[in-house]
Amino acid sequence: MKRFLILALALALAAPVWAQELGKVTGLPIPRFVSLKSNSTNARRGPSLSHRVDWEFLRKGLPVRVTAEYENWRRVEDNEGAGGWVHYTLLSGSRTVLITAETATLYQSPESTSTKVAVAKEGVIGSLDQCQSGWCEIEIDSYSGWTEAVNLWGVYSTELVPQD
Repeated sequence: MKRFLILALALALAAPVWAQELGKVTGLPIPRFVSLKSNSTNARRGPSLSHRVDWEFLRKGLPVRVTAEYENWRRVEDNEGAGGWVHYTLLSGSRTVLITAETATLYQSPESTSTKVAVAKEGVIGSLDQCQSGWCEIEIDSYSGWTEAVNLWGVYSTELVPQD
């Protein structure tokens, strides 16, 4: 229970200032970012198996934004606005990010004058470790480094994400 409360508090603090709404099911901020657990995730027109599939996500780890909750269903969207209703068991609270800039340089520390670690291309998915002052530390394969939050989708540009 204590771990859940700490996670809920961290998620609440990580939400943008304008996110006032809390989900009626989970009590977590709406909107919020999560990631997909599977390489094939159906997004439905409505929150039940009887609704038709409008979209299929094909990338495990893809960050999506939860915009609504209804019972065991979450309405999600990707960086292009595509999405629909997904069963909560297909979503993970693990934060990931999508590189949206043509390239994103990863640095050793959160400043562009530090040593370059790697360069990631648009469309690459990485794990989110932490964010501070407009910079996020991410991990892609065996590389870990800092890049500016504006290069990423899956985190708000002013979001503070504490290190685990």
